Amino acid sequence: MEELEGIQPNMVGACNRKPGISIFSAARFHCFHFLIMSCREKSRQAKSPDSTQCSDSRKEKRETIGRKKKEDPLKPNHAKEKPPVKETTKEKGKHLTREHSREQQTPPEKTKTQIHSSRSTSVKKPPLHRDLESQATTMRSETAKASLKTTKPKAGGKEETLTRCTKAAGKMEGAQLEEKKIDRPSGGKKETAAEKSCDTEHADKIKPKMLKTRSVSGDSVLQSTLGKLKIRAKDKSDTSKVVNDFIGNLIRHLKKETICFQDVDEPLRTGSYYENLKILDPDEFDVMLPMPVERVQVEPFRENGAFYSVALKRGNSHLMKFQQNDVLSASEMLQEFRNEVKKFAKGFPAWTIERKKGGCPAVTLAHKVGSVTISLDVVLCLKVTSSWPSFTSDGLKIDQWLGTKVKREYKWKPYYLVPKYEGRGNVENDGVLNKDVWRISFSHIEKDIIKKHGSEKTCCERGGASCCRKHCLKLLKHLLHLLKENDPSLAKFCSYHAKTTLLHACCSRTRDSDWGASDLSRCFGLLLQDFESHLRRGELYNFFIPSQNLLSGLGKTRCKHLADCVKEQRENGFPIFDAYLQNPC
Repeated sequence: MEELEGIQPNMVGACNRKPGISIFSAARFHCFHFLIMSCREKSRQAKSPDSTQCSDSRKEKRETIGRKKKEDPLKPNHAKEKPPVKETTKEKGKHLTREHSREQQTPPEKTKTQIHSSRSTSVKKPPLHRDLESQATTMRSETAKASLKTTKPKAGGKEETLTRCTKAAGKMEGAQLEEKKIDRPSGGKKETAAEKSCDTEHADKIKPKMLKTRSVSGDSVLQSTLGKLKIRAKDKSDTSKVVNDFIGNLIRHLKKETICFQDVDEPLRTGSYYENLKILDPDEFDVMLPMPVERVQVEPFRENGAFYSVALKRGNSHLMKFQQNDVLSASEMLQEFRNEVKKFAKGFPAWTIERKKGGCPAVTLAHKVGSVTISLDVVLCLKVTSSWPSFTSDGLKIDQWLGTKVKREYKWKPYYLVPKYEGRGNVENDGVLNKDVWRISFSHIEKDIIKKHGSEKTCCERGGASCCRKHCLKLLKHLLHLLKENDPSLAKFCSYHAKTTLLHACCSRTRDSDWGASDLSRCFGLLLQDFESHLRRGELYNFFIPSQNLLSGLGKTRCKHLADCVKEQRENGFPIFDAYLQNPC
């Protein structure tokens, strides 16, 4: 190198001294000059490694930017890339690791002397190793801050999600506490109007639940009571067999051994037993023995339309012997019938005839079958085939319930007159004694209505929906029976009042869905309210004769007392039924 430097001035001087030098000498001079300049440049690069050639640096920069564009076309320059605000610590570490791996995959051409320095368009950046160190330091500091300040996590991170969930749970818990009004320490502050309104609203929410619970409890009591009221099949079979045997023999006796009663018709079995409404024991039976009369004149007795005087027209009827002054005497006819029953009963010593009751149209006999004592009421009656009396024109309002066709069919059926009167028997009215009048009866129609009680023909049949009409009537009869046992002043109320209440209720609530079997508690409650309303008004009209008030002779005070008793039982969940279930005897 030193030899070349020494040659250069000599050659320059030689050229200056000899202006006529040849072309060959000039070319050799320029070659030596180029060699000397190259050696100097190399020595300078060796002495200062921080300075790099501009051409090589620009070339490497272009290659690096090209590779980044291929790998991530959305980010044209790594120098412009900034970490997102919502970037977590882990994401930063991954990003730095990825950048470092990229730099390792593309080593520079002169690894010993070249150091990459990426620059942005206007700002000069440090080399890669310094950038990595600074970002790693920043990452460690941010991690430390995140661990110390957990209450302020970065948005979009896992800590923020947990914080949001905690806040949401706190809000939900606060809402629930406010709903349930859990006592909180108020620091002795008075209850505000808003808190009072919340308490009222909460009470209104709890009240339906309490009523529902009470309804479920009441329904359970009613169902249990109905279970106790069922008649055992064996008892029912045994008693009905004894009764049917006695009635069959009695009819044969009347046809063969008597003259005035030899035209007796087939027995008409009525009453709760034959309507499947009997409760507790099969101990009461009602059987009517009809005497058909074809030509008869029926006149109303008094104004209520329930009692009539009867006169047989000319003919060959065997009942003419009981007619006096154009009036068929009910008392004379009943006495003769009673004598015949006594005569017949002598052949059946197991049957005993009870003492006659004033105004009662029946001959009552008793018989003990097993542990059950049977009471049989045999009632003599007149079967009238003429049209119904005018007092019945506004009754039997079943058009919306059972239909007008059914009502028309009932109107074509005969009606019956039984020897029953009200008041004193010797009291005379229009020349007719009370004891000689007849009371109209539609018991056969009542029996058929109870049998066909549904607005739909399939009600309570196989394949059809069940209703609770009969269940409600059974419960009302049983409630009345228990109240009468506890209070003798209610003795004049009878099961017929309960049946009439049900018939009116069925005409008010005509659809079968109004009496769903699953709504026993509600339906029975409504029926009791109907009964209370009738009692408080003192008005319960005959279902067939609207002009007859069945409560007229009982007194308003007694009716109000019974209404209060029924209301008390209804509002308190029927404690009388609970007592009966605990001690049925």
